[in-house]
Amino acid sequence: MVLPLTNLTAQERAQAMERFDLLKPILAGQELLATMAHRHQLSPRTLQRWLQRYHTDGLAGLGRKRRTDRGQHRRVPPELHQLIEGLVLQRPPLTVAIIHRRVCEWSQQHHLTPPSYGTVYHLIRALPAGLTTLAHQGTKAYQQRFDLLYRREAAGPNAIWQADHYVLDVLLVREGKTPAKPWLTVVIDDYSRVCPTFYTSGSSAMCGPCSMNSAMSRERYFIAW
Repeated sequence: MVLPLTNLTAQERAQAMERFDLLKPILAGQELLATMAHRHQLSPRTLQRWLQRYHTDGLAGLGRKRRTDRGQHRRVPPELHQLIEGLVLQRPPLTVAIIHRRVCEWSQQHHLTPPSYGTVYHLIRALPAGLTTLAHQGTKAYQQRFDLLYRREAAGPNAIWQADHYVLDVLLVREGKTPAKPWLTVVIDDYSRVCPTFYTSGSSAMCGPCSMNSAMSRERYFIAW
């Protein structure tokens, strides 16, 4: 079955094209396989294997074959892998040293070769951060770090207004009062992104007057909607 090139990464496609360019004289009958192997310092068996993969899987067959067990730790039996994951997800969390010691004790009891400290450490580091956060810190911490926040969206104008406040980088000088930086409050319509009104205050953010002013004059701003 001919495999599509889309199954390969960019690096694998470049490698497949490089090997195909090398095989083209052989496929066209212009060069002997042994001659090409000697010229490019390759084993004849390597070229034979590439030719076989090309005839079986097409151009994609010339890319580097990926391991079917990629991402799995081949030095650790599945039962030890599960034991390590179970110990990592315990609450309160255990240190790597304690987990390694318990895994070694369990391995000796079941006549298995104990994994090294480095192997256990790499398996622990390979666990998804979301999984360990959920196990050690709970649902709330997981949602704050990994869940998408729900964002409300307005279905039409005037359905949702947003207000924001900002301290202006100027000094407001008033007679008989201490100079202070004024607050700017702005209201934005979520649907149209129109700013119907704003309000400045010399003391603190004032959302109420700004909203009242916006509500009283909104027909002037949203007549086009």
